[in-house]
Amino acid sequence: MVGAGPYGLSIAAHLQARQVPYRIFGEPMDGWRSHMPREMYLKSSPFASSISAPAPGHGLGEFRAKEGRHPGREREPVPLSEFVRYGLWFQQNCVPGLERTAVRRVDRPPDGRFRITLDSGEEFTARGVVVATGVTPFAYVPRELTGLREDGLVSHTADHTDLSVFAGRSVVVVGSGQSALETSALLNEAGAEPAVVARTRPSFGPPPEADRAQDRPLHARVLWPEAVMGTGWPLVVCSRGPAAIRHLPARTRAHLLRTVLGPSGAWWLRERVQGRVPVLSGRSLHSAARENGGVRLKVRNGGADVETLYADHVIAGTGYLVDVDRVELLSPQLRRAVRRSAADPPQLAGAPRLSADFQASVPGLYFAGLAAAPTFGPLLRFVCGTGFTARRISASLAADGGVDARAS
Repeated sequence: MVGAGPYGLSIAAHLQARQVPYRIFGEPMDGWRSHMPREMYLKSSPFASSISAPAPGHGLGEFRAKEGRHPGREREPVPLSEFVRYGLWFQQNCVPGLERTAVRRVDRPPDGRFRITLDSGEEFTARGVVVATGVTPFAYVPRELTGLREDGLVSHTADHTDLSVFAGRSVVVVGSGQSALETSALLNEAGAEPAVVARTRPSFGPPPEADRAQDRPLHARVLWPEAVMGTGWPLVVCSRGPAAIRHLPARTRAHLLRTVLGPSGAWWLRERVQGRVPVLSGRSLHSAARENGGVRLKVRNGGADVETLYADHVIAGTGYLVDVDRVELLSPQLRRAVRRSAADPPQLAGAPRLSADFQASVPGLYFAGLAAAPTFGPLLRFVCGTGFTARRISASLAADGGVDARAS
């Protein structure tokens, strides 16, 4: 198991319950601790933010009870700091055998077994490998901005844990989704001068009708039923039907990924952005260049008109794009062996094509989390997708006898 975020920890816990031999590597919750602003909140509600365990007693509510606190209400967003503490508690209680070292390389020699090399220098072989490396490898920066990354003038939202370093500086945030909008709010609250540039006008989800799902009016529960991802039939389908989504045409799956719960901000972000952060909507990137130690950003306004903006820094809040070639711990030969389809829409073209049990075209190689979202739909973009994933992958590995790790 490569990765110790919510997906890796959940799969390991389910393997342990099935008595399947495994090894799991990584720093627990590292992506959340090292690649997200410390002051952020999760977009998902408390009821959709539990890591799946094979037995009751390890949800976010139980963790809050252990800390002597209320289990939470639908209208109370989950702070990142709390979610990280919860993930560490889950690891200590459900996956105590985690090995806190990084996987340097995964290769697959002709004998069919995977060869794994650790940062510690240890090498061993295994029959199966689960890649649960989170979202960080897939951070997407538009090509118009990539030339300024090495100069330190452009970054991605995943590059920052402390936005106070931009206090007193002008920052353009590109994008209209949750990460872009929350970054702009945090920049403003940290004393920076942010502005948002986006193709579409930012939108914000409606607040929950009640603090508990059972308190919603009966007619609302019938017309807009409750699901783990939220209320409404589209979210019910995506929450309960990831196995069916896999069989949909590629363009339909791409549409679901693009439109279900995004790009938009959480309801509680509205008052922190509107009237506080300038938003330039209907703009698309034209070019970016270094000028006087900052960035000269040119954007198209609708048609052929081009506007020029100046900023000390630009942050891409442009999300993540799955591409197997970005998973650099897999050897180049192994990456080339993973089947993709050039005929797929751009959002899916670099993603692995997965079987019903999350297995790639290379036997024994599994992908979890965001890397599986192009196959199974938007549920896999959120923590609430850990249950479906962990049950499928652990059942497959149990049937196959586990990963069967052996020293080289």
